Amino acid sequence: MSIDRIIAQAVAHALKELYNIDADAAGIVPETTKKEFEGNLTIIVFPWVKTARKAPAMVGKEIGDWLVENEPAVSRYNVINGFLNIVIEPGFWCSVLKHIEDTPNYGITEATADSPLYMVEYSSPNTNKPLHLGHVRNNLLGFSLSEILKACGNRVVKTNIVNDRGIHICKSMLAWKKWGEGATPESTGKKGDHLIGDFYVLFDKHFKAEVNELMAKGMTEDEAKAASPLMNEAREMLVRWEQKDPEIRGLWEMMNSWVYAGFDETYKRMGVDFDKIYYESQTYLEGKEKVLEGLEKGIMYRKEDGSVWADLTADGLDHKLLLRADGTSVYMTQDIGTAKLRYADYPIDKMVYVVGNEQNYHFQVLSLLLDKLGFKWGKDLVHFSYGMVELPEGKMKSREGTVVDADDLMDEMVGTAREVSRELGKLDGLTEAEAEEIAETVGLGALKYFLLKVDPRKNMTFNPKESIDFNGNTGPFIQYTYARIRSVLRKAAEQGITAFDYTGVTPNEKEIALIQTLADFPATVADAGKKFSPSVIANYVYELVKQYNQFYHDCPIMREENAAVRALRLALSEVTASVIASGMALLGIRVPERM
Repeated sequence: MSIDRIIAQAVAHALKELYNIDADAAGIVPETTKKEFEGNLTIIVFPWVKTARKAPAMVGKEIGDWLVENEPAVSRYNVINGFLNIVIEPGFWCSVLKHIEDTPNYGITEATADSPLYMVEYSSPNTNKPLHLGHVRNNLLGFSLSEILKACGNRVVKTNIVNDRGIHICKSMLAWKKWGEGATPESTGKKGDHLIGDFYVLFDKHFKAEVNELMAKGMTEDEAKAASPLMNEAREMLVRWEQKDPEIRGLWEMMNSWVYAGFDETYKRMGVDFDKIYYESQTYLEGKEKVLEGLEKGIMYRKEDGSVWADLTADGLDHKLLLRADGTSVYMTQDIGTAKLRYADYPIDKMVYVVGNEQNYHFQVLSLLLDKLGFKWGKDLVHFSYGMVELPEGKMKSREGTVVDADDLMDEMVGTAREVSRELGKLDGLTEAEAEEIAETVGLGALKYFLLKVDPRKNMTFNPKESIDFNGNTGPFIQYTYARIRSVLRKAAEQGITAFDYTGVTPNEKEIALIQTLADFPATVADAGKKFSPSVIANYVYELVKQYNQFYHDCPIMREENAAVRALRLALSEVTASVIASGMALLGIRVPERM
């Protein structure tokens, strides 16, 4: 049993004996004592003051006295107002370490058949361009959140909705048809998603030229955009697509297959995956059906031009378009259809959408519409709203000069990691293949950690150079510490030390602090799941690594002559490495065995 639970149960017993209060030990959560006070764990006594009919300091004193007398783990205590600071018996910390050692998958709760089922949607790319920097943050957050929710004992389905239809897709298709000259990924040597992205940009170039030409003839910008022959041709293509025109559908399937192959390559390198992929082309009709059903029931209304809308003014919002005048769908229609299919496919307890904060309004509307359409789970959907990510001006701009492609970004990160690692001598003695594997692990680890350590709800600037630093709050700093620990353990194994017997050892202050931080890991995982925040895990691992490095500096390990003390420090090192690996895995980050 963890030290937190031991103290919580002891406090519950004290409350019953002292004040006849029936307190659930599960609801008593000891906190780590603040550094300015003596103690390891703190209990806040205010919840019981009224029933005990005594001042907070007196309640703290009486509980503290009871614990010293009745709980062997408690050495002494002090009370600051309503805060009971408990000092754990130094020798007891070894049993805490032993508990961590003996617990398989420490900190991770396995799901059961009855565990809540979360569906987490992330990525949601368009098939008209490659994944970019914004998608990188989205994918990393979605994947990490899924892993954290699983570690909290939930069943999780990772899902993706691919926006494979719509006017933006038709723009790329029309550009390829007009100016592609039969280009394929094979003939151009380009990844399919990059090739299609080039045609999307080409469409925009010709469209702008048309608009400028029409404006030069006296039209306003809006009039010119509406009159653009190219844009009208794209709109006509969308109508033909919805009418299942064989020629348009054939072109669409061919170009999408190129994009999917490119996406799969990017996802694999990024280390993210999905259990189920939905396609807008397969869900939008379900959405149209629900909207027309809502129209019949009077939930929606039709305008004179034939478009269908929802009036949400009574809910403090505005009027929302659901079907255009020509009968084609909008994103909201597709999301309604996708939600319907998902809940038919899975007994979902909680639906989580990982989508940027620019879509906050969209999900307010979606939640209301789903509720109005009779889906009982509509009001309970979770929009995991995250902030935007940008690069410092002038850094690694893509070929178009506006967006940073995910593939380009990963290449740049691995290249920088290779260069920095070589300069620092981290690759000395490694084969070329081993050095390349380290560069890939460190480069992608730096990228992922830098993006995930920030509170997801905040906007952030990603600085590639700053992220690949072997000092400070970075992925490489954590990875290097892990590799250092593995090196220590290999040296011990070479000397025949593989079992660690530290019976009878009383840990010193640095060792106790490290054990207590390790003991916090399960609560940290639970907190990250509750807050939907991978940054909680990232910053915990960083603090653990900082603490280990201080311990490593102050407490000799292999040079320690006392075998039992050396065993304690080796056990501490092994458990720390295990927790680092577990924590980083929850962020989707690999740790190298040697560096």
